[in-house]
Amino acid sequence: MKWVLIVIVVLVAIVGLVAAIGAAIPEKHTASRSAHFHQKPDAIWQALTDYQAFPSWRKSVERVEAIPSGNSLPACKEIQKAGSIPLQTVSQNPPTELVVAIADPTLPWGGTWTTLITPETDGCLVRITEDGDVHNVMFRFVSRFILGYTATIDTYLRDLGGKFGETVKIEP
Repeated sequence: MKWVLIVIVVLVAIVGLVAAIGAAIPEKHTASRSAHFHQKPDAIWQALTDYQAFPSWRKSVERVEAIPSGNSLPACKEIQKAGSIPLQTVSQNPPTELVVAIADPTLPWGGTWTTLITPETDGCLVRITEDGDVHNVMFRFVSRFILGYTATIDTYLRDLGGKFGETVKIEP
């Protein structure tokens, strides 16, 4: 019985420590990554804005549904194994700049993704900057120390490379 109590106290202490560390981490963060592609900006733009085709190249996306837009720009819901994420295009300047926001303030995270597509002689550079908010202190700890702020961007850029048959080198 004494061992059970010790295990419970240790577990509660670990959860408390994780919550305290998470509370000390700023709610807002910025993370940015880039990769070079041997594609013209128009091809990258088409891939990034054809939401219905996401399941064909993004490994985490099972399907996409159109949702009502909060402005005159496209909005969709990505259905993934882990849940769904509603996205709203905030601004766009084809084929060089796309800003998309998470469109559900009740999620434990939110923010925007700004994608800049810069032409180069042999293709283009794609830079994604996440201006994120992580509201839940436990998820803030996990995001910072276990998943990392750039994990989703890295996966997205690798999947985009896979769409074009390219292996991309992700850069800070």
